[in-house]
Amino acid sequence: MPQQRVTDTEQAPPSVRMDLPHEPPRGASPGTLRIESDERPHLYLMDFSEGHLHEHALSSVDECIPYIDKDGLTWLDIRGIGHLETFQRLGEIFGIHPLALEDMVNVPQRPKADVYKDQQLIITRMVSIHEGKLYSEQMSILFGKGFVITVQEEREVDCLDPLRTRIRSGRGSIRKLGTDYVAYALLDSVIDGFFPVLEHFGEHIDELELRVLSQKGVSSNEIFATKRELLQLRRAVWPQRDLLAQLLRDDFPLIQAETRIYLRDTYDHAVQIMDMVETFREIASSLMDLLMTIVSNRLNETMKVLTVVSSIFMPMTFIAGIYGMNFNPEASPWNMPELNWSWGYPFSFLLMAISAGSLLLYYRSRGLIGTKTDAYAKVRRAVKRTARAAPHLLG
Repeated sequence: MPQQRVTDTEQAPPSVRMDLPHEPPRGASPGTLRIESDERPHLYLMDFSEGHLHEHALSSVDECIPYIDKDGLTWLDIRGIGHLETFQRLGEIFGIHPLALEDMVNVPQRPKADVYKDQQLIITRMVSIHEGKLYSEQMSILFGKGFVITVQEEREVDCLDPLRTRIRSGRGSIRKLGTDYVAYALLDSVIDGFFPVLEHFGEHIDELELRVLSQKGVSSNEIFATKRELLQLRRAVWPQRDLLAQLLRDDFPLIQAETRIYLRDTYDHAVQIMDMVETFREIASSLMDLLMTIVSNRLNETMKVLTVVSSIFMPMTFIAGIYGMNFNPEASPWNMPELNWSWGYPFSFLLMAISAGSLLLYYRSRGLIGTKTDAYAKVRRAVKRTARAAPHLLG
């Protein structure tokens, strides 16, 4: 499962990270690059064909120049968006249109596909789970004749290792076909990266459901955080489906008809992911309703118990109130003659006990305290225990 590293600039909790577009600089001309970090990105180059493979980590973007315009295909993977001079030089070397370069480095962008002169740009989003939290990042795919460039927002980890393994081993058609097929393979790896994330959410929702049903302390905040993460996941995958539909529907000169067949399978995966996300969101909403119902039922049971206890003490309070009026029995024979009776004090307690016991028996007969079934079950268990012990006692 791909994991994501938290950058120093991300201080907000991941569950509330909404990936809202940054405010563009006022008065800036089209094609302006907004890069604030001076940290150099990590550069990795894979130059391959059916018969050869060269893989290198580069210290500067100029080191890729010897591999351009040679036989084979060059994949330049840029991890991290920093150091303005690197991306300016990248645009000069590959002749990238300023608007395309702007979309590649100014994040976040909505997933889309744009065509420029002899180049195709695809903006997509990768998702991953890090320490139980959902993160998403932008990845840009720019391809032309003989080269593919990917720009990732994060610099440490991605979900492209299976594709790199395929290139190294030479399995399939990855080293035989053109740059449009490699771009498809990159996009397919990004879409497949959603499935481990969905598996994590499926297990987490199952755990929440068991905890809610067993009443093991699930808070509404925990369920609400899961719903927000699912909403963020939906916001990441929904535009991807539109992107793939656009790639299948529109006529892009750099995408061959053979590659479009493979894109159909990726589109089906995106639709499947979207259905799973919607299903998980509905389950999370039903868990919130179930939790509220259980809390309401527990509150009703508590109020019922308190009402029963209060009603049991009401006659006892009434009796204590009567004998607490302190009328002088010497002034009249009708003024509380029990005060002069030697059994008056025990009599008042007996009267209270009788009233409380009568109410307890009444509430039990009505099913408000325990049930008749429970009483009968206890009697049956006592009879069975006596029957089992009888031979030993008689023996």
